Amino acid sequence: MTRTADLYDSHADLLQVAAPLFQDFGGAESFEGIIATVKVFEDNTLVRSMLEGDGEGKVLVIDGGGSLRCALVGDQIGALAQDHGWRGLVVYGCIRDARQLAELPIGIKALATCPAKSVKRGEGQQQLAVRFAGISFVPGDHLWADSDGIIVAPAPLP
Repeated sequence: MTRTADLYDSHADLLQVAAPLFQDFGGAESFEGIIATVKVFEDNTLVRSMLEGDGEGKVLVIDGGGSLRCALVGDQIGALAQDHGWRGLVVYGCIRDARQLAELPIGIKALATCPAKSVKRGEGQQQLAVRFAGISFVPGDHLWADSDGIIVAPAPLP
């Protein structure tokens, strides 16, 4: 994968750059793919449901409202993402089981860790545009992430 800094140097006019809010937790330092989204608040039922689908070539962007009170992704959900071919997860919220997630060959960026698990009410929305970290994440757009950050473009870059 081309580094985000190099992509920015070549295509700055086509890119959105996320504010540097995220930490790396997955075993893959870099990842890229087509954006799929869920919007939830302290409930990871839809996260699990989305990750049970085919993730080949996709990155799941999880708008958790920035909550730091519970985790939306843990080792079981991370393994589910890996098993279904997802390239990465961006979590605007927390993860847990950080040590186990670091062993998975998938990219995971999140705000922080929290040992508390989420509730299971089945509430939320999927496949809608979400906005956080100063940019919009639109289903079907393309995302690249590495140790320098996250960038998004409306389509794969030339």
